Amino acid sequence: MGVFVFLPLILPLTAWPIARLAEQHLHPRVATRLVTGVAGVMALCSTVCLGLLVVAGTAQLPGNPLPDGWSHPEVRAAVPQDEVAGKLAVPALLAVAVACGRLLWRHRAVRRRAHRALAGLPGTRVAVLPDGTPYAYALPGGGARGRAGRVVVTTGLLAGLRPAERRALFAHERAHLSARHHRFLLVVQLAARANPFLRPLRTAVSYTAERWADEEAARAVGDRRVVARAIGKAALVSWGTPLPTLAGFAASGPVPRRVAALLGPAPAARNWPSAFTAVGLAAWTAAVGTAVSAMSSANAAVTLALILHAATPL
Repeated sequence: MGVFVFLPLILPLTAWPIARLAEQHLHPRVATRLVTGVAGVMALCSTVCLGLLVVAGTAQLPGNPLPDGWSHPEVRAAVPQDEVAGKLAVPALLAVAVACGRLLWRHRAVRRRAHRALAGLPGTRVAVLPDGTPYAYALPGGGARGRAGRVVVTTGLLAGLRPAERRALFAHERAHLSARHHRFLLVVQLAARANPFLRPLRTAVSYTAERWADEEAARAVGDRRVVARAIGKAALVSWGTPLPTLAGFAASGPVPRRVAALLGPAPAARNWPSAFTAVGLAAWTAAVGTAVSAMSSANAAVTLALILHAATPL
């Protein structure tokens, strides 16, 4: 198994350049999918390797339920620095499990609470709340009852927008629903909790998902400046207003950067950047890092499984 078990824990560092450059040079749709895929695979690989270290570390603890052969010196020799790494991996994996579990529980609880709050309203795709507090959000559907996704907006926010800007707002939130951005955001949130080195990727996806919705709204409305004004006005009137639902899953992102991007030309819809550019080199570096992470975790898992199988008494 050797050092391969440690590589997926640090290889997320190879994705830092693409996390930054993708925001600036890739179409938001491509950037969101690329960065989310890299984050998800790397988080899974690092968690697998952390679990392998936990097996080796748990076998050394007195009174553990594992077979005695798993603590054989030959098994321990397969894990570098087994006395330290194996034992430290136990609380680390426990912390990852608790953090991811709490995130999933909160995500589910917030969605249930939001759907219950809208239960008495007509079952339209847009729910307008008679509330002077200005805010809007896209509430994903699904669940056991098969609820449909809805756009929730208050009269306080609509009062500060012109008709064209309202259409842009609705198009933006509908884009979140149709592209299921909450899934991308949930994946990178989980990835950042599984491996702290993946936090820059979470920040990048939070921004590119908003930019993706901005571009879809601009295409639907047909005027990029109207969308830019709608975003700017909505940010001004809702400044300091706590978002009552889906906090952390649908952040508005850096508004000045989004407005500046909308005032410029539409981004080119390329599926993969050229390797002879900075963003292309960063993308290939992240792809290679992801592939090496997957191969390292697979190699470590197979090697440890063979060693433990041979060490298990018949």
